[in-house]
Amino acid sequence: MKLFESFQLGSKTLSNRIVMAPMTRSRAHASTNAPDELVATYYGQRADAGLIITEGTSPSPNGLGYPRIPGLFSKAQADGWRLVTDAVHEKGGHIFVQLMHTGRVTHKDNLPEGAEVLAPTGGTLVGEMYTDANGMQPHSTAREMTSEDIQQAIREYVDSAKLAIEAGFDGVELHAANGYLLAQFLSAHSNKRTDHYGGSIESRARFILEIAEQTVAAIGKDKVGIRLSPYGILNDMAVYDSIDETFEYLAGALDKLGLVYVHLVDHSSMGAPAVPPTVVERIRQAYKGNLILSGGYDKARAEENLQKEAGELIAFGRPFIGNPDLVQRLQTGAELVDADQSTFYTPGAKGYTDYPSLVGTAE
Repeated sequence: MKLFESFQLGSKTLSNRIVMAPMTRSRAHASTNAPDELVATYYGQRADAGLIITEGTSPSPNGLGYPRIPGLFSKAQADGWRLVTDAVHEKGGHIFVQLMHTGRVTHKDNLPEGAEVLAPTGGTLVGEMYTDANGMQPHSTAREMTSEDIQQAIREYVDSAKLAIEAGFDGVELHAANGYLLAQFLSAHSNKRTDHYGGSIESRARFILEIAEQTVAAIGKDKVGIRLSPYGILNDMAVYDSIDETFEYLAGALDKLGLVYVHLVDHSSMGAPAVPPTVVERIRQAYKGNLILSGGYDKARAEENLQKEAGELIAFGRPFIGNPDLVQRLQTGAELVDADQSTFYTPGAKGYTDYPSLVGTAE
């Protein structure tokens, strides 16, 4: 099967075409937002994936919107991630870190001292956010970013990408999906700016493209990917009139930068509008590089999409939580373990590193 064939991604030879999708697990240290040995064990258990993309990891103190998510802007965090990259590489795997700034999807109780809630446009996101300190709370009001804030955020992404390479990562994925900061700038629904970072398609895409361009310059185009979610509605995103043209323009601009992949997520399996095939095709035509497809895949659908060359790689998310040996289970047709959703974001090993493998309990 094509799913289990090796694949050349930039300078790296992946052992198969299966990608472990980024999934927030909230196991970083509560005060330092640094990963530890437990996190290294978790990712090391899943190193049979052709490529692992880590959970969303903030490049800035301002982007730590959820409790206990990791960062990558301090030495302690880089040292913690080195444990992870070593664990994956020792088993022959490859791993990219997903850089995710939450922007307005934030509560101040989750931010370190001195950090701010920032967004392209000021205001308060609808809904609530969990905090360890006070449980569920309404989102904190975001301050509209100044030109200086934007330039600072770009520098933070670039510095974090450099730190990622120092920590042993094979590359970085820019999280421009799911309603977080980069997606907030791209969307005409959330970006109401009137300067050169808002308004037209080109202006709304500028923040993403400047980050991508400078990150490529800093660490190399074969080490930079990006995640996009056309028609995604998470975190009060919405479909807008120019959405198809926006993503086609962005895909073409990313192609010119030579990013090693575009990771395209379709959340229709979780209740979001399906991404129309015409939009996927427009992105596919505009961006000539590697496409990772993600969204409710099983083995049969993954193989079908690879055979018809809809994408080069297929990302699996939740099945990797309950099945650290998912690649082996898919190959052999073994039964998959259902993950315990009550432990998705709770501290500790339970529901994290204690799922069984086909050869016994994962260690």
